[in-house]
Amino acid sequence: MAVVGIHHVQLAMPAGGEGAARAFYAGVLGLAEIDKPEHLRDRGGCWFEIDGGIQLHLGVETRFRPAAKAHAALVVSDLDTMRKALVDAGVLVVQDTQLAGFVRFYTADPFGNRLEIMAPVTPWTELGPTSS
Repeated sequence: MAVVGIHHVQLAMPAGGEGAARAFYAGVLGLAEIDKPEHLRDRGGCWFEIDGGIQLHLGVETRFRPAAKAHAALVVSDLDTMRKALVDAGVLVVQDTQLAGFVRFYTADPFGNRLEIMAPVTPWTELGPTSS
């Protein structure tokens, strides 16, 4: 038996936060919202899909407390563009040191859940421009 993939990651949110979730996850991060199954819709929350079929679910937690240490790590193709989108939206970005093969920073969703945003290192970002 072996784990062969990840279907989804779920983060908690407070009741009534769907508008803020959509504005952040779809509006700022650019994720596509997907329909929740009919039998789960009355629970609140919303679901998003990341290219490649991995889903990010936000579920309502009655006694909500944001995840300050536990987090989802989202890989982006352009870290600088994502940083700018977050800053332009008034979201705090906290730079962090490089992680083997990635450059990254941390941010939080509108509910205070920690998110790691990372991009693969390229020769340009690792070494800087080369002179000819």
